[in-house]
Amino acid sequence: MNLARLNPATARVAMAGLALSMALPATDSARAQTAPPALGVQSPAQQPAQSPQQQQIELPPAPVERENPGLINEIGKLFEKSKSALPPLKSPSETINDLSNIARPSTMVTGRAACVVASNGAPDCKIGADRLCQSKGFKEGKSIDTDASEKCSPLVYLPGHKRGPNDCKTENFVTRAVCQ
Repeated sequence: MNLARLNPATARVAMAGLALSMALPATDSARAQTAPPALGVQSPAQQPAQSPQQQQIELPPAPVERENPGLINEIGKLFEKSKSALPPLKSPSETINDLSNIARPSTMVTGRAACVVASNGAPDCKIGADRLCQSKGFKEGKSIDTDASEKCSPLVYLPGHKRGPNDCKTENFVTRAVCQ
């Protein structure tokens, strides 16, 4: 660039920019020498005179882990708490072994045993399954199949009799059970 051809104002600006660009690297190196030490490391001029064996480098303190109160953090806490509350999951082979141990001594039987009526009016077929299995020489059982039939008073079958709400009742029976 030929500064003689430029007008005087432009030449002054160009000279100031050139001088500034040359001065910046010098101030950066001067600032680096006079800057305060970062992270506890001292420059050689600031360190006390020690023998090379006694010199130790001061390490910065370990960062303190802060709690992040965000939604993701709260969900993470929930999963961590649930790990201790839930039982550990079994592997598929352990689950199959458990099932085969339960099923091995079991036998399926057929027959007919009445289910008792529970206090809420629903049939309780556990007792019926136990009775069916005990009749076949086993200790207890679980019902697999049930049957229901309607038992009515003989009056229902008389001609001209109007059927009332208490004339018939439903009876439930266990017809198949797994016994142990």
